[in-house]
Amino acid sequence: MTNTHLLLLSSSRAKQTDYLAHAKEMIKTHLGDIKELLFVPYAGITINYDEYTDMVQTALADLDIKVTGIHSYDDAKAAVASAQAIAVGGGNTFHLLHQLYQNDLLEVIREKVAGGMPYIGWSAGSNVAGLSIRTTNDMPIIEPPSFNALNLVGFQLNPHFTDYNPPGHNGETRSQRLAEFMVVDKQTPIVAIVEGTALKLSRNKLSLIGPEAGFIFQGGEKTEIAPETDLSHLLS
Repeated sequence: MTNTHLLLLSSSRAKQTDYLAHAKEMIKTHLGDIKELLFVPYAGITINYDEYTDMVQTALADLDIKVTGIHSYDDAKAAVASAQAIAVGGGNTFHLLHQLYQNDLLEVIREKVAGGMPYIGWSAGSNVAGLSIRTTNDMPIIEPPSFNALNLVGFQLNPHFTDYNPPGHNGETRSQRLAEFMVVDKQTPIVAIVEGTALKLSRNKLSLIGPEAGFIFQGGEKTEIAPETDLSHLLS
């Protein structure tokens, strides 16, 4: 994983901030001198892909980054193969993974990321970077061929993590849902990241970045992780 560079954002917004505003400095640092970004809008359902790509372009305009939607290419695999960096947006994780399978993109993305191409994801785009999408928060509106995802990191992710339970609501909390996962899979870690935070992998070091704590769920235990915590042990 020495050449792997990942920025896995929990969300596209933090509280009431504008779209991607809280993440722009993270994105700028992550991309360095790269000024061209291939955007994957496949998680978008209630927004069309052109509109989604334009929204990302507008958000990153003051970074002087050119954003191009993968859907505008005749050959999506070739677009990934020639990309300098890739960003995968949020929306519905099941639809995103279904489209990655439909376009035969999982292996080419893995290969490019292993070769050093920076990867940025938020929400669903972060979910698919893990082993599988079994810990997504989304409704399964479409059935992908498999829940197995990009496997850019060897654990599960749960973006948008919160344990807020509205008064009078009798549904399960997020922690209770993740506890169910731990019953059927006692070994695989889940890294739960709250809005406004991200996981950063660079030079073989994995860290939680941002102003809030996150959590690791594994083996029936929930453990809080402070900002800037080194999580590199999860890479082994």
